Amino acid sequence: MISKDSIDRIFNTVRIEEVVGDFVPLKKRGVNLIGLCPFHNEKTPSFNVNPVRNIYKCFGCGKGGNAVNFIMDHEQYSYPEALRFLAKKYNIEIEETVPDPKDDLLRDEKESLFVINTFAQKSFSEILFDSEEGRSVGLSYFKERGFTEETIRKFQLGYTLSEWSAFTDLALKAGYKEEFLEKTGLTIKNDAGKKYDRFRGRVMFPIHNLSGRVIGFGGRVLKKDEKTAKYVNSPESEIYHKSQSLYGIYFAKKAIVQRENCFLVEGYTDVISLHQSGIENVVASSGTSLTVEQIRLIGRYTKNVTVLYDGDAAGIKASIRGIDLILEEGLNVKVVLFPDGDDPDSYSRKHSHSELLDFVNGNAKDFVMFKTGLLLDEVKNDPVRKAGLVRDVVETIAKIPDPIIRSMYLKQSSAMMDIQENLLIAELNKIRRQQLKKDLPVRDIEELLPELLIPHKQQAEDLSTEIQEKNIIRLLLNFGNHELHFHEEVDNPDRPGHKDVNDIVIRVARYIVDEIANDELAFENTLYDRILKSYTELISSQTEIDPQIFLNSEDPGISELTVELLSPRYFLSENWEVMHKIIVPVEEGVLKDAVEKSVFHLKNKKVLKMIDDNQKKIKAAHEAGGDYTDLMEMEKKLQSVKMEISKVLGIDILK
Repeated sequence: MISKDSIDRIFNTVRIEEVVGDFVPLKKRGVNLIGLCPFHNEKTPSFNVNPVRNIYKCFGCGKGGNAVNFIMDHEQYSYPEALRFLAKKYNIEIEETVPDPKDDLLRDEKESLFVINTFAQKSFSEILFDSEEGRSVGLSYFKERGFTEETIRKFQLGYTLSEWSAFTDLALKAGYKEEFLEKTGLTIKNDAGKKYDRFRGRVMFPIHNLSGRVIGFGGRVLKKDEKTAKYVNSPESEIYHKSQSLYGIYFAKKAIVQRENCFLVEGYTDVISLHQSGIENVVASSGTSLTVEQIRLIGRYTKNVTVLYDGDAAGIKASIRGIDLILEEGLNVKVVLFPDGDDPDSYSRKHSHSELLDFVNGNAKDFVMFKTGLLLDEVKNDPVRKAGLVRDVVETIAKIPDPIIRSMYLKQSSAMMDIQENLLIAELNKIRRQQLKKDLPVRDIEELLPELLIPHKQQAEDLSTEIQEKNIIRLLLNFGNHELHFHEEVDNPDRPGHKDVNDIVIRVARYIVDEIANDELAFENTLYDRILKSYTELISSQTEIDPQIFLNSEDPGISELTVELLSPRYFLSENWEVMHKIIVPVEEGVLKDAVEKSVFHLKNKKVLKMIDDNQKKIKAAHEAGGDYTDLMEMEKKLQSVKMEISKVLGIDILK
């Protein structure tokens, strides 16, 4: 186990904006930072990072927490794994209360897969540089591609020996379990029970996740053999999902944000060559058809994508559907077509960085216009085929979410295809109506109408105290250490008949805790009750309570609620009073009234519930023919208390 001192050091060191910023592009907004939420698909930022509180909160999907929670949710780590990840990022040495041998580390399946992949990557890199076969076959191949040793080591490239089970034997000898070797796909077991390596005699390209951990591999064979697949990839596993991964994203994400553009290529060597040429904002779909998940991954960092194609026309046509998906996700797409016989890899090796950059920038064409031109060249003057072209182009434009951008493309396409704009608009509206019918069937609307038209029966009065309890916890967490001033009149011993006014100072937390304890009020909500009890214990030994204690709680319920209650969704503009001449009191200015009333609102609900319970008992006793004199006396007392509380709260008593 990780020692408490180590955990405290981690929490005291990490900065939420730095941790989240490694995965999400953030922009300053007031005292906070905002970005697109990595946990759900959104086009308008609702993900807030509060550097002062060291927390994050998404007002779209509700996710929130501290840096540890973020890493746990984003990387699907356990609590100890997230702590170790952050300790590594900030170079914090972890102290263990109990030794953590390799067997304990391998207990967790996901971590075991990561550990084995790391071992494999290091082994493949060692073979590349240190073995005779690795140097003569693998290293010479990379050198022929023009990769420098620095680039090879940066991307952690490697080589696998051509023997049937060289890596499997090495891993088993090192103590790694066969079960996890098979789950990563590094080892294959045939029907006869024989174990052998998936990757043999191949140059190896490790695939990294956003935090730089190896999740899988791509291996390229160098020998020409029709029976052997040129490329072999790791199979799907607990840590590797091909449709959600982009090759090079770990190395590219910062450059993508800085350049506000992402270059999308097809293969591993394209990414590496462009990196080496100084263009680092580049990723590859690793030979798979582009998926929505991959597009959304790019969309976290930029709204601009430039697809780099080689001169193969057939390949371009096959990729066009994937680019339609990019448009559908609201991203802007440009296309660069390299000369015949060249791809991004070969072109970057033939030209300098400035020449490559000039070519890419000078030849980038808007995708919709590129597609229109490409199809126009095919149909020539054939009117029937041109009609099909019109629908194809309009279908692409219809996928764009922004109506203004759609309108601009319709104008440009109208001019290019020499067809009236109103005809294109009619076709686009037809396509979008069809799409809306798919997204929202008529029967769904018909089912909703009765709900909208038929008024609901009036509900019985809500006697739950959950809202009041939550508000009290909110006040404790936000203002628990603030001071409240009360004035008390006392007799002046030196001047009979005269009163002195004493100023009594009490902290918010002490006032609330004492009021609840004195009236023996119990919280109904178990989560709020846990926080209240923890606060009560802490206040008995500490003058001030740091809300960070609850933010860093191992109890996910407590930490999540604390984040929610410390993260106000809306902030008043600093210029509000100047612009509108309206003074809006902040809560700190009316804190005493807010705190007092919060407790009285809780007491009011409790009394109302007691009255309701007592009236039910009176009714039951009456129906049973029993004596309910005492119950009636209780009713009078409760109604009297209700009246007094209502006066304090300014509630009109109507019944």
